[in-house]
Amino acid sequence: MSAGTVERTLASARIGVITFPGTLDDRDAARAVRLAGGEPVSLFHADGDLQGVDAVVLPGGFSYGDYLRAGAISRFAPAMDAVVDAARGGMPVLGICNGFQVLTESHLLPGSMVKNDHLHFVCREQVLSVENAETAWTNRYTAGQQITIPLKNQDGQFVADERTLDELEGEGRVAFRYVGTNPNGSRRDIAGITNAAGNVVGLMPHPEHAVEAGFGPDSAEGHRAGTDGLGFFTSVLASLVHA
Repeated sequence: MSAGTVERTLASARIGVITFPGTLDDRDAARAVRLAGGEPVSLFHADGDLQGVDAVVLPGGFSYGDYLRAGAISRFAPAMDAVVDAARGGMPVLGICNGFQVLTESHLLPGSMVKNDHLHFVCREQVLSVENAETAWTNRYTAGQQITIPLKNQDGQFVADERTLDELEGEGRVAFRYVGTNPNGSRRDIAGITNAAGNVVGLMPHPEHAVEAGFGPDSAEGHRAGTDGLGFFTSVLASLVHA
């Protein structure tokens, strides 16, 4: 494939970003897609038509005010029926924070998200270890690489029974782990996981807030210079090009 063909293919990749009532980070996710070279497509929770997008991002926020459980109501949105079908057919889907919660409630990913073990909202720059660099959303990283992206949640504690945790570990489905202090009590320091096929990834930290120099975490390059989150979005574009 020529460089020109790759460029045209990247530009034509359409990444849907779903907005639920209470979503906060949909515009940030759309900007991240645009900065990576894709075309963001705004999708609405009440619409069951994904408009022919190539991948989907479920962004962060507090959908339906996190009533019942975080993500529990959004799971029944018409858009999610379409996402579940598309994900099972191989479409790349990324769930960030509340989006991760929606993915567990939709049973696209195992486990559940509960209140942070300290029962406080946490907002910080968080170091992560990339555990699986072979998914649709992580292939531009390397296994063992440490990245820094923002974290902000109150229902960020990932829990699952020991059998499920052992399966995630044994099958290489832990995508990210917290480095240093575990900010919310997640089992085995798990910050993000993937499904067996590697097309569905969920994590609590927010890569869309670390995609543009001057607006991201502090880094070795300078104050607010961190762009470690951009790799999520260039990864999915690369996976679509080579699919």
